[in-house]
Amino acid sequence: MCGIVGALAARDITPMMIEGLKRLEYRGYDSCGIALFSEGNLRRSRSTARVADLESQVNAFGLTGFMGIAHTRWATHGPPTTLNAHPHFSRERIALVHNGIIENYVELREELVVKGYEFDSQTDTEVMAHLIDSLYQGNLLEAVQQAVSRLTGAFAIAVICRDEPLRMVGARKNSPLVVGLGEGENFLASDALALAGTTDQIIYLEEGDIVDLHVDQCHIYDMDGKTALREVRIVQAYTAAAELGLYQHYMQKEIFEQPQALADTLQGIEDFSPRIFGENAQAVFETVDSILILACGTSYYAGLTAKYWLEAKAGIPVNVEIASEYRYRSSVPNPNTLVLTITQSGETADTLAALRHAKEQGMAHTLTICNVATSAMVRECELAYITRAGVEIGVASTKAFTTQLAGLFLLTLVFARLRGRLNPQQEADYLRELRHLPAAISAVLALEPQIIAWAESFSRYENALFLGRGLHYPIALEGALKLKEISYIHAEAYPAGELKHGPLALVTEQMPVVTVAPRDDLLDKLKSNMQEVRARGGQLFVFADSDTHIHSEPGIHVIRLPENYGVLSPLLHVVALQLLAYHAALVRGTDVDKPRNLAKSVTVE
Repeated sequence: MCGIVGALAARDITPMMIEGLKRLEYRGYDSCGIALFSEGNLRRSRSTARVADLESQVNAFGLTGFMGIAHTRWATHGPPTTLNAHPHFSRERIALVHNGIIENYVELREELVVKGYEFDSQTDTEVMAHLIDSLYQGNLLEAVQQAVSRLTGAFAIAVICRDEPLRMVGARKNSPLVVGLGEGENFLASDALALAGTTDQIIYLEEGDIVDLHVDQCHIYDMDGKTALREVRIVQAYTAAAELGLYQHYMQKEIFEQPQALADTLQGIEDFSPRIFGENAQAVFETVDSILILACGTSYYAGLTAKYWLEAKAGIPVNVEIASEYRYRSSVPNPNTLVLTITQSGETADTLAALRHAKEQGMAHTLTICNVATSAMVRECELAYITRAGVEIGVASTKAFTTQLAGLFLLTLVFARLRGRLNPQQEADYLRELRHLPAAISAVLALEPQIIAWAESFSRYENALFLGRGLHYPIALEGALKLKEISYIHAEAYPAGELKHGPLALVTEQMPVVTVAPRDDLLDKLKSNMQEVRARGGQLFVFADSDTHIHSEPGIHVIRLPENYGVLSPLLHVVALQLLAYHAALVRGTDVDKPRNLAKSVTVE
């Protein structure tokens, strides 16, 4: 979601900060701004357009400075207007940017109004700027420490003060913030990617940390106010991954990067053992008797797919919970459960909160499938499997999803082996099929011309149904999500057997029905469901395995996938659905990489 960049240097840091904001655009935003200390004053520029527009403003106004903070905002409190955009000022003395949500801002606002503070915005963020100003007695660190002790909610903040040049204070609670170290210059950011090309020396602040930055010094204090030592990590910036190259959109680029992303993710499976999930994984896995999967959005659908695999192949009971709902209901904890989180960024607020809730309930065994090795989720889980999808910039997840599925299938094989349900020959066969996945998905990508032809007619619809059965029902859910995210076509997915229980009432000639049709034990039943659609005049768009004997005819449009891939078939079918969503959106002229109202990294509830 929102993004933060801050810098202190003995040089003009304006170009670097603008470039940092551009690198954070993938997170999603609807306004942006920058504040700079120049000639003894704080000056700022804000925009409700893209960062490129802000850059033009900055150049036109001649804004420069050696201390500054910048921000991309995804609106929570108040609409995306210039007045609501960050940075927020207090009495021209304090400037602040903020990621997160302050839950007690109403009470604080009322208190500050009584003290004479006037509010220009509808945000919770402006409250913090005024609160820090009200507590300021000549020491910015002390004012921030006092202020954050009064805040309830989630925040990552960067604060500068007109009266203390070349000093910046940052703080984090339930929202990521990193420090970048340089030679005679230091930085703050919500994501290390923002500092790519500027520094590779990164400190990941821990929960409750406050950092006091100067040009040549960095002091970190924990939530108790004590000096804290935090590891400096060398983080290789993904500068190449952030380049669009020959592709029209990042989503298209990331769809076509999936063969390589899977090959990278599956590196090391020649030495296949429980240790690929952590040194202590075998001991943990032999202890647990069930699995609880916690995830949101696309990662939740990966978890639903894994439930079919784990229960069928490993014989272990699995529950899959939407992370944002799990901690707000009464559940029955089982200390012998493995809590498995799935997250692309490792900073998803709902999933982190659900993990902490599960641990508070006495479920100590935790594992994450995550794409970011340095994330909060990896640090807080006992075990981890790091996917190697690389940076995913398009808001609609593609390669992160398929690499998650690869990691989850490896987990299935590990549990199947440990529970005596997988003989050496079966294991070798499955590992061979995993190694062949990049080639199999490349063959699906070659179907793009046929899918483009579909998109021309498909894009005129305003509603769509997606059908799948068994293992492919979660893939139908993911396909519907992709279509609605980027094309704004309203789409819903159902198990095909549920048609007669309600959705069939929606089927007309104006309701396309996308069907995932692999050759499996449920194929004959799926064919019957398809006939129910045709009998009501519905238009079927079928992704079928080559040997399903489903043929194109009036009202039935068929694209054949190159091969049947058995239990790993979901990874092939979802790539075809990604391409359909992408090309339908392309025809409709939507902002594919930055769909309206959505953000890439959901760091607030």
